[in-house]
Amino acid sequence: MTRFSHALRGIGWTGWLGGAIVVLMLAAAIFAPLIAPFDPVALSIEDRLLPPDVAHWLGTDQAGRDVLSRVIYGARASLAVGIGAVVIGALIGVSAGLFAAYKGGLGDQLVMRIVDGVASIPLLVWAIAIVGIFGVGPVRVGPLLLPNEVKIVLLVGVLFSPVFARVTYAVASRIVGADYVRARYLQGAGHWEIVAGDILPNCLSPIIVQATLLVAIGIVVEASVSFVGLGVQPPQASWGSMLSDARNAIYSGEWWLPVFPGLAISITVIGFNLLGDAVRDLFDPRSETRTLVA
Repeated sequence: MTRFSHALRGIGWTGWLGGAIVVLMLAAAIFAPLIAPFDPVALSIEDRLLPPDVAHWLGTDQAGRDVLSRVIYGARASLAVGIGAVVIGALIGVSAGLFAAYKGGLGDQLVMRIVDGVASIPLLVWAIAIVGIFGVGPVRVGPLLLPNEVKIVLLVGVLFSPVFARVTYAVASRIVGADYVRARYLQGAGHWEIVAGDILPNCLSPIIVQATLLVAIGIVVEASVSFVGLGVQPPQASWGSMLSDARNAIYSGEWWLPVFPGLAISITVIGFNLLGDAVRDLFDPRSETRTLVA
C-alpha cells in the first residue's frame, strides 16, 4: 500500500466531513449560475417575504429575491476573499520569512519588526478602518481600476502576511543552519537555489496547515465587513450583507432571512477548520496519522 493510501486511512471522519463541506461550497461557488434556481438580483415585489415553500426552498427576502439563489452566489464573494487573501498573504509572508531567516542580522530584525507592527493591530479593525477611509467605490491604481472586492482581498491578504511570515521564519531559521544547507552552499549552489530548492520545501507543511485555517478567518472577515456595509455592495449577494438586511426580521418573524446565510457562514467556517485540523494532524510527527504516513 502506498504512503498516500496510508495517509488517507489515517484521516478521521471529521477530516473527511470538513473536506466534503469545502468541496461542496467550492462547487456551489464555481457552478452558481447552473445551480441557482433564480437570478439572485431579480426583484419581485409580489413575492416578497415568502416563507420556504416548494418554489422557493429557503423563502424570499424583502425585495422578493430568492434566498437560496443568493446564498449560493454569496459563496463566491466569501470564498474569493478567503482564498484570494490567503494566496496573497502567503506570497508576501513566506517571502518575508524566508528573507529574514536566510539573511539574518540587521535584515532579519528589520523585517520581523515590521511584521510585528502589522500584526499588532487586530485584523478586523484594520479592515474596517482602511476600507472606510478609501470608501466602497472602485479605486484607480495606475491603469487598473480596482473594485471594492479586490481591495478587500488585497487588504486582508496583507494582514494575513505576518502569520505566514512568522511560521516560515520559525521553521526556516532552524533549517538555514543545517549541515545539508551548508553543504549545498559549499557545492556552489546559488542563494536562490538554496532557498527555493532546500529551505522552502521543508517549510511547506506548516504553511499549508496555516493557509487552510486562515481561509475560514478570511470568510468571517468578509462577512463582517459586508455586514457593516463596507464589503460587497448591493445588489451583489454576500452572506454578510444578507445578515445585515435581515436584522429587522429577527423581531418581525421572518426567521429564514437571518438563519440561512448564518448557517452558510457557520458550516463553511467549520468545514475549513475541520479540514485544517486534519491536515495539521497529517503533518504532525507526533500524531497517529503522521506515524502511518512515515
